[in-house]
Amino acid sequence: MAPAMGMKRPAAAAAATATQTVTLPAPDARAAVRDAVRVAVREAEPPQAPALPPRAPAPAVAVDGVLCLEEVDGRKWSYVVEGGASPGKAGRVSGSGRGRGRGGAASPMGVTFKAVPLQSPLPPVEEIMSFIRSYVVPEGFPDSVTPSYVPYMTWRALKHFFGGAMGVFTTRTLLNSVGVAQSRATSGAVAINWILKDGAGRVGKMLFARQGKKFDYDLKQLRFSGDLLMELGAGIELATAAFPQLFLPMACIANVVKNVAAVTSTSTRTPIYKAYAKGENIGDVTAKGESVGNIADLLGTGLSILISKRNPSLVTSFAFLSCGYLLSSYHEVRSVVLNTLNTARFTVAVDSFIKSGHVPSLKEGNSQETIFNPPWRHQPVAIGSRFGEAFQEPASFVAIRPLFEDERYIVTYNPTKDKVYALLKDQAKPDDILKAAFHAHVLLHFINASHANLNARKRMNSNRSYQNANPLNMDFIPHIAESCKIVTSSYGVFKKKAREQGWIMSESLLNPGRARLCGIVPQ
Repeated sequence: MAPAMGMKRPAAAAAATATQTVTLPAPDARAAVRDAVRVAVREAEPPQAPALPPRAPAPAVAVDGVLCLEEVDGRKWSYVVEGGASPGKAGRVSGSGRGRGRGGAASPMGVTFKAVPLQSPLPPVEEIMSFIRSYVVPEGFPDSVTPSYVPYMTWRALKHFFGGAMGVFTTRTLLNSVGVAQSRATSGAVAINWILKDGAGRVGKMLFARQGKKFDYDLKQLRFSGDLLMELGAGIELATAAFPQLFLPMACIANVVKNVAAVTSTSTRTPIYKAYAKGENIGDVTAKGESVGNIADLLGTGLSILISKRNPSLVTSFAFLSCGYLLSSYHEVRSVVLNTLNTARFTVAVDSFIKSGHVPSLKEGNSQETIFNPPWRHQPVAIGSRFGEAFQEPASFVAIRPLFEDERYIVTYNPTKDKVYALLKDQAKPDDILKAAFHAHVLLHFINASHANLNARKRMNSNRSYQNANPLNMDFIPHIAESCKIVTSSYGVFKKKAREQGWIMSESLLNPGRARLCGIVPQ
């Protein structure tokens, strides 16, 4: 049964499900996942007393008024039901309240919901200050840093101010010294262009620094992406030789790209060195690592000077050196072994546990981690999402909510986006976020098995027409209820085995969204 859990939904199938029926989930698909996970748990530890099953889902009833409250970055939102559903008739819709889904199909509830802000908009001055703070101070400031942070950054800013001012004079002097221009006007213009190029790079560095905690969450992925950007910037700089009239705009773009790459390299350097330091020797490890890098850089520079005297092809040389740089960067990043669980490593650990009952070791988990994630790649799981992204209609929320009354999160599947969502309540702690992510991956395996089963039935019954081309959250409630049973019995086992392998479970880096359900109105 276990191999069925590993079946991923093909791209063609994903496109097909957007327009095909997802009826009540097939029992055999749920049984395949359930049996595989139970075997994994049974092999992981001695038999235990059976856990009490979660409460059965409440019937989907029509509701009026407020569904729940949500808080995002300190601002609260109320989700209000719209439509003309009759509250006294479960699942029935009055004529004026009947809504239309995709393709014109009638929605079972006949109602929708909308988000209403509970606070008036911030004054323009506060909006501007909030925008500036997002670029210059860490998240959670001042509680997230020590008291000495402010004076340190004040003096650091003054130091860079004077250094930047001095750079104008030194650049102009250097250009004059190498004979770039004879006249004062020309040398001044060249110096200004050069400084504008560097200034554009600094702006790009500042803007990208807003990514903040992403340098902790996706360290390896950002490090490799930064090296890709470094080579892109170098390529643009070389292209200025073919378009000298576009020197300034192309040089500015190249410098922006290279400075973004520099921020990535600088921000990820210390955590990588920390992973290799034993005891209080992080400074020594960092110093020696930088020394090795500088020696290698000098050797490469010397070799490049010798080769350049033979006037080799610029394009060929750049292609060869770039391939070597990126190949080395890829293996450098893959060789790093971290003991924290970010999104990629957590996915590897949970998938392995669900399929085999085995949590990979630190080396195994890091070696299987996906290093390059292009922005267009579909992410099947989202943690800490907004309510409006996760649910299509109020009825599904009303039906799912009783399953999670004792949890600090809610998990659901949105078929229109082909994604599992874990919504966090405002009381959620780090362990609740871990459990929500674990639950989301378990539900994802149920969904993948259901899709595989549905596609198999379609192939066996190619002449059969499937109606209801607009699946809703409601259609997947049996999957969600079944996943609750699995998580109740297996999450503790997963945590125990992960700790035994050396994974730090209390400091996960799953990068959850900032939305929190801060008030669920009782019905």
